[in-house]
Amino acid sequence: MAFVDLHHVVCTFTGVEHDIETPHGVLHVTMRGSPKGNRPVILTYHDIGLNHKSCFNALFNFEDMQEITHHFAVCHVDAPGQQEGAPPFPSGYQYPSMDELAEMLPAVLTHLNLRSVIGIGVGAGAYILAKFALDQPELVEGLMLINVDPCAKGWIDWAATKLSGWTSNLVDIVMTHHFSHDELQADQEIIQTYRLHIAQDINPDNLSLFVNSYNSRRDLDIERPVPGMSEDTVDTLKCPVLLVVGDSSPAVEAVVECNARLNPTRTTLLKMADCGGLPQVVQPGKLTEAFKYFVQGMGYMPTASMTRLARSRTHSASSVGSGDGAKSRSHTNTHIDGMATTPEADDSSPTPRTMEVSC
Repeated sequence: MAFVDLHHVVCTFTGVEHDIETPHGVLHVTMRGSPKGNRPVILTYHDIGLNHKSCFNALFNFEDMQEITHHFAVCHVDAPGQQEGAPPFPSGYQYPSMDELAEMLPAVLTHLNLRSVIGIGVGAGAYILAKFALDQPELVEGLMLINVDPCAKGWIDWAATKLSGWTSNLVDIVMTHHFSHDELQADQEIIQTYRLHIAQDINPDNLSLFVNSYNSRRDLDIERPVPGMSEDTVDTLKCPVLLVVGDSSPAVEAVVECNARLNPTRTTLLKMADCGGLPQVVQPGKLTEAFKYFVQGMGYMPTASMTRLARSRTHSASSVGSGDGAKSRSHTNTHIDGMATTPEADDSSPTPRTMEVSC
């Protein structure tokens, strides 16, 4: 097939588009804004059945998010063949595995001259960014992972997928990945909108390849560090992580499992009440506030307004910055109106932090 010239750049209202050569093929990337000094860039990766626009436009077009994007450039990555207007792959094309999709990202940073990133991933994109952070921890300063599943599909899940594939079309399979049974039964406008988008706007053959790659993923093999022992003794994410899931999402159990495998001193689990499978679409305001708090905890945007803050306590922490050695961070544990931390533990406690968000 004929790819767009690798140096071709198209200016659009939403950013500058690049087609970037990587070790496993070409990635379509959209860059919004310019990197701000030594700050990381926000890098997003979407879920199956979506592209960067349908996955993240509601979040990044939300008014309060503009305060964050004033401080950070944004790099949106589309999985191979999933961007708007993507041509079909040639017959016999071997779609990258999930590991290979993660291995494509360093080439993006090199091409765009980016030093490090804060990742925002949903579903399959969350898995890819987690794998990227495991492989290249020096390039990832933080992760917000929505609906992440760190586990490989078991043989029962695999068999169920095969059986459903014989009785259901691809659109139905992808919809059950995004939405709970109750959400699908309610058939609200968002269900109709995304069903139509998946059916009409994403190349179905390309989508099938991406879905098969995700369903063939390996276990991330992450382990919770033993208290008092070095993180280097296990494979784990070494950056701050904000795990997000709606309380009625199909991904709740997977996200809770991921939380149980991560270092509790670096991880916060955000369960959003009255929210289903697409919190970044349904509740962009609450998610923006949580993400703002998250990046403030990393030491960025210290003077940014926090309109829903009720009370906070700050303690000093240090983490390794990107490119220029060790950098002191101000780590803030904050209670946000509508977000309660449960249970509230001492900073030295290994108990995971869980925020419940009421809407």
